[in-house]
Amino acid sequence: MLRRRRPLLRAAVVGGGAYAAGQHMQRKSEERQYAEDEQNQRIADLEQQQYQQPPPPPQQATPAQGPSVIDQLNQLNDLRQRGALTDEEFAAAKAKVLGS
Repeated sequence: MLRRRRPLLRAAVVGGGAYAAGQHMQRKSEERQYAEDEQNQRIADLEQQQYQQPPPPPQQATPAQGPSVIDQLNQLNDLRQRGALTDEEFAAAKAKVLGS
């Protein structure tokens, strides 16, 4: 009878060791999966925060301050050609527009 018990005891020890090793591997796998899921959730939260941030305000164009310099010079030249301005008046107005 003792001989019979030893193979059964040996099988129980080996089987128990294999069971314990399997449980350990499963626990490690679950821990890795939990850590990976947690990291993925943090990444998703950060991405969501980026999308929720308000976009920067658009660049505001400088308000129009009247006709451009070219338009003013063309208008002065037109007035001079029609005879509404003399050459001296045109030169003075042109200097004023150009800021010199």
